[in-house]
Amino acid sequence: QVQLVESGGGLVQAGDSLRLSCTASGVTFSRYAMGWFRQAPGTEREFVAIISQSGSSTAYADSVKGRFTISRDNAKNTVYLQMNGLKPEDTAVYYCAATLRAWFSARGTNDYDYWGQGTQVTVSS
Repeated sequence: QVQLVESGGGLVQAGDSLRLSCTASGVTFSRYAMGWFRQAPGTEREFVAIISQSGSSTAYADSVKGRFTISRDNAKNTVYLQMNGLKPEDTAVYYCAATLRAWFSARGTNDYDYWGQGTQVTVSS
């Protein structure tokens, strides 16, 4: 059974940092490109970042570029999202997801095979 479990969310102030983690089980982790998405109340789930199977390639939404960094440790079956310079508009539930698609073609929610349950990030002003 495939499981993706996120952790690391919380309540922080604007300008603070958080690091989210997502650990996978039940899959050959290194076969999957891994993405992070987020969803604020009343909005659609949106793409945040993706990392290739090897970790050598990444891509980001314009809204987080330069502030967020995605990374992975295939030995630990874990993907991370380092979030610096957090803003109130970053408040959302953050989800990790796994896809067998190539990293450069996986930007929509329908492109992903497995999802975590989400972790709440709240940024106060």
